[in-house]
Amino acid sequence: MPAPTVPQILHYEPAPETTQTLDYADLAIIDLSKADTVEGRAQLAVQVRDAMSNQGFFYIVGHGYSPEQMKRMFDIADVPFSQVSDEEKQKYVAPTKQTGSYQGYKLRQYWHIDGGVRDQVENYNINRDVNKRTHPEALRPLLPEITQFARHSHQNVLNPVLRLMALGLELPEDTLVNLHGWDTRSETYVRFMKYYPRSAEDEEKTKNVWLKGHTDFGTVSILYSQPVAALQILARDGTWKWIKHIENAIVVNAGDAMEFLSGGFYRATIHRVVQPPPDQRQYTRLGIFYFCTADDDVRLAPLATSPLLQRVGFRRWFEKDEDAPLMVEWRKARTSAYGQTTLAKSTEEDRVEEEVINGVVVKHYN
Repeated sequence: MPAPTVPQILHYEPAPETTQTLDYADLAIIDLSKADTVEGRAQLAVQVRDAMSNQGFFYIVGHGYSPEQMKRMFDIADVPFSQVSDEEKQKYVAPTKQTGSYQGYKLRQYWHIDGGVRDQVENYNINRDVNKRTHPEALRPLLPEITQFARHSHQNVLNPVLRLMALGLELPEDTLVNLHGWDTRSETYVRFMKYYPRSAEDEEKTKNVWLKGHTDFGTVSILYSQPVAALQILARDGTWKWIKHIENAIVVNAGDAMEFLSGGFYRATIHRVVQPPPDQRQYTRLGIFYFCTADDDVRLAPLATSPLLQRVGFRRWFEKDEDAPLMVEWRKARTSAYGQTTLAKSTEEDRVEEEVINGVVVKHYN
């Protein structure tokens, strides 16, 4: 039987890797191909537990997508930016502030960064159920491939990671998987994201920061590695470490919702985006993400039945579990507020700004 044909689209040529010497974070590399056996999952669970509780970030290899498949996905990821007119983009802008949803376009200059400077990044967000809304004409022939990619990210990356994280908490391995259904109501989505070079004036006003240090609001964020160095994490010693590109690897981090569910054991790591090193500054930076949230009706209270949490102790953000926000409440509040609110200077930490969302202090690191 002949192989199915796919629509022809323009190739996106990524930037060459930087030759600059950067202070990279030393992150664990998890080979998911070893998760097929009970013994393999037990070994990987320890690695994931240590990585998530200490750094909140790790790499994944052995995830089942070939380099050729990833190149095709990056070609697809560029379509909503290079093959859709500005006029058509306006028809698909997400009403983010009104609805607390990113579905559709986030165009440039929507987020305030610092010093009166607004962002130079576009993103296009597609719910894992691509039929939830209509899409620009150039993307429509590509929706079957995007659906397949979302399903792969969910079933072959997210679910194995959630099983390993549950085992790390000494819970039944499907505990977290059962909170992240494929057919349930949630905001888990594919994001295509493109950063554009900024002016020297904007770089000076923001001290070269493109997105302030922040945590993600969901449970697990899945980033398919790309070569332009710009992502940094805040290490426990207070320094910013670069995330190194590994060809055909995935970078995974925990978000607020996972920190709530794990009672603070799995840290929502603070990360930011900065100007790339000099040899990459003339290139655009194209990213592919799978941002995951628990089902909308999941209450973000600690999984207190965890034997590990009972031994080591855990944090409660709310005195009563019933006072903890539902996932839908947290994601809508965080999404609506991001880059749109006036932040207050922290009275306790230098270079930190704060806002209160659903009774929780959310910090932004400048």
